[in-house]
Amino acid sequence: MSRSDTLGMRFIPVALLMGAAALFVHGRGLGDQLPARKNLASFPDQIGEWSGTRVSIQAKVLDVLGPGEYTERTYENPSEDRYVDLFLAYVPNQRTGDWLHSPKHCLPGAGWTPVAESRLSLVRPGAGQLTVNRYVIAKGLDRQIVLYWYQAHGRVVASEYWAKLYLVEDAVRLNRTDGALVRVTTPVSGSESLESGERRAVAFADVILPVLDEYIPR
Repeated sequence: MSRSDTLGMRFIPVALLMGAAALFVHGRGLGDQLPARKNLASFPDQIGEWSGTRVSIQAKVLDVLGPGEYTERTYENPSEDRYVDLFLAYVPNQRTGDWLHSPKHCLPGAGWTPVAESRLSLVRPGAGQLTVNRYVIAKGLDRQIVLYWYQAHGRVVASEYWAKLYLVEDAVRLNRTDGALVRVTTPVSGSESLESGERRAVAFADVILPVLDEYIPR
């Protein structure tokens, strides 16, 4: 059996599981039991040393994203030479196919090419270490560091597949299919190293993690 055949065989159970998950979650009903939370539009413009400016999301982008709440801000810190962009997406009901969109699918359409992919750990007070995605993307000579993760019901997950599997579990256990995507992006230009850009993105992520629970309910 060739390597491609082996990979195909490995993918089949995943595809079947994902299809079954979608059907199961849809058939479970539409009455999600959601706790109280703050609207993303009220996410603070000032977080610690970081001061934010709201970014308008184009209507055509919102059409692609579908039903849900979305907000984007750029934050600056007097101790940093470059800004950090924060994008938050919250979907209250994913039973009807309104899934959270993975950034890795959107980047090529915006002209950015992923050149490196890995994972790293963040620390959330009271929750220990959390694993998130780390991307280096490029467009011409421009580079950016991207951190992103899926968050729902107090759980942070890097894998899109595990996020959907947990979605099925929580639909049964909690009668909830709400979830969020958190994306932190910062440019790396000139003589700055990727390590320096990563430290900036991680420092910002560490600051917002305790705040997110007010907007992404546990």
